[in-house]
Amino acid sequence: MPDTSTGSDTGTGSTRRDTARPSRRAVLAATAGLTAALTVPAAADAADGDRRLRGLISRMTLEEKVGQLFVTRVYGHSATAPDQADIDTNLKELGVRTAAELIAKYRVGGIIYFAWAHNTRDPHQIAALSDGIQRVSLDQPRGLPVLIATDQEHGAVCRIGKPATLLPGAMAIGAGRSRSDARTLGRISGAELRAMGVHQDYAPDADVNVNPANPVIGVRSFGADPDAVAALVAAEVRGYQSAGVAACAKHFPGHGDTSVDSHYGFPVITHSRELWERLDAVPFRAAIRAGVDSVMTGHIQFPALDGSGDPATLSRPVLTGILREELGYDGVVITDSLGMQGVRTKYGDDRVPVLALKAGVDQLLNPPSLDVAWHAVLTAVRNGELTEDRLDESILRILRLKARRGLLDHPWARPDRIGRTVGTKAHLATADRIAERTTTLLVNEDRTLPFDPRREQRVLVVGADPASPSGTTGPPTGVLAAALTELGFAATALSTGTAPSAATVDKAVTAAGNADAVVVATYNVTAGSSQRTLVDRLLATGRPVAVVAVRNPYDIAQLPDVRACLATYCWTDVELRAAARVLAGRVAPRGRLPVPVQRADDPSRELYPIGHGLTY
Repeated sequence: MPDTSTGSDTGTGSTRRDTARPSRRAVLAATAGLTAALTVPAAADAADGDRRLRGLISRMTLEEKVGQLFVTRVYGHSATAPDQADIDTNLKELGVRTAAELIAKYRVGGIIYFAWAHNTRDPHQIAALSDGIQRVSLDQPRGLPVLIATDQEHGAVCRIGKPATLLPGAMAIGAGRSRSDARTLGRISGAELRAMGVHQDYAPDADVNVNPANPVIGVRSFGADPDAVAALVAAEVRGYQSAGVAACAKHFPGHGDTSVDSHYGFPVITHSRELWERLDAVPFRAAIRAGVDSVMTGHIQFPALDGSGDPATLSRPVLTGILREELGYDGVVITDSLGMQGVRTKYGDDRVPVLALKAGVDQLLNPPSLDVAWHAVLTAVRNGELTEDRLDESILRILRLKARRGLLDHPWARPDRIGRTVGTKAHLATADRIAERTTTLLVNEDRTLPFDPRREQRVLVVGADPASPSGTTGPPTGVLAAALTELGFAATALSTGTAPSAATVDKAVTAAGNADAVVVATYNVTAGSSQRTLVDRLLATGRPVAVVAVRNPYDIAQLPDVRACLATYCWTDVELRAAARVLAGRVAPRGRLPVPVQRADDPSRELYPIGHGLTY
């Protein structure tokens, strides 16, 4: 168990900091020369560096080696004193009470933060949790720093919310078409994560989204043009890693053309090998050329690459044959979550981690039962199915990553930098300017937009209010109404949801009678969606109506009579505020579609091509 006499991470949010964090000298003493063994001087060659790393690996027990391969969730805001509800959940799911007990028992090499696991209350709490985790790990015999990770893609997937800076998501960046903005996003996000003690971000998404019905990627992708996606992936990788945070290109070999969500099913990609080379492989090649620290696997079946029927995560032909040998990648390969159905369809939870390692994986992410998975790998080594040398290969890659990102010299968070790094005015202003370059005007008949407060003073904002990806922004109708009011309009919000009832539609139509103009926030409109009824009824009032598609730009195909439509590609505040400025004419729309929009009545024909976008 860890020595808590020197203080522990706070259990009270941001009201106090851990004031007894060990000094760097104390850390070096406690780890018995760990940094000297692992931090390779710039002039030293790779062979000498690897020799030192292998020397450290040779001193590990088998149990410690197995633990290094796992990245797991743990519940609670504190490493040693989480809330009782989180203790109870940890006992139920992990068999331990706290992160401290988890590390002492399993010696895990990584921990992933989630908002739903109550890891991310506020920046100072996150930093204290990070330092608490590091202290516990370094207090173990032959203790190593923990690689702390999260999914901070921005846009539709974001684990750490306000006051951290929330930037536009990938498809929005794709609409802006700026490598500089992609690199800036990575640099800002990386600097803020590193201040909070997070060293790895599972971003960017390198999938090429060519399927409008894709339920799991969609706006998480930069777009449908592989070359454009590749350029932005490489730029974002460089941005993150310039800030000292390991980037992760995902989901290899490419998850962009599926109508099945691998969280709940087993997608099959039917691309030929030739199409894969021209489409899916292009961004991953670019990420590798950019020096990406890690690549995440996809739980997808790709028969043209491996005819066994196994998911790519468990496929040696895909991970070793293609990723390692053909593409020349020797960085860390991490699985997507092992709790997802896509990887559990064919094999039991005790076989999946062993097969993943045999396929060429280095890190095993978030198994449904850590105990089952950990013991399965241990048993596989003891019975000869896996060799200890095979584990050593992966641990070497993991330690190289930790050394490269500075964990072996300074694993601690930087709470003294939080106030001048996380959510600063400069970062927030940059996020606003980037968002303005992404908002896309798809339709503007009869010069419906921009609205003018002298002519359309009273604005009614109705529509969908999906929950914020970060849990700290929204609701969209309220954000749009507030932003328009700040711009000189008298705007009111009426949430009608993603499936408005007839009574709700009637209420919105009645409210529109007292408005000079209407803004409708739509969310994933389908052919049978009552959102279509809402829009049609509002158009029939004769009031000027502007639709804001707050997620998929494909909504416009289902709304043929709309005279004005913007696409924001996400519904967090930064995108919505930018949309309000475009609605009001304070900034001109500059975004261009990064995906084509097919006709609803004939999907083989394009309604709007890649690159379409209007301006004022």
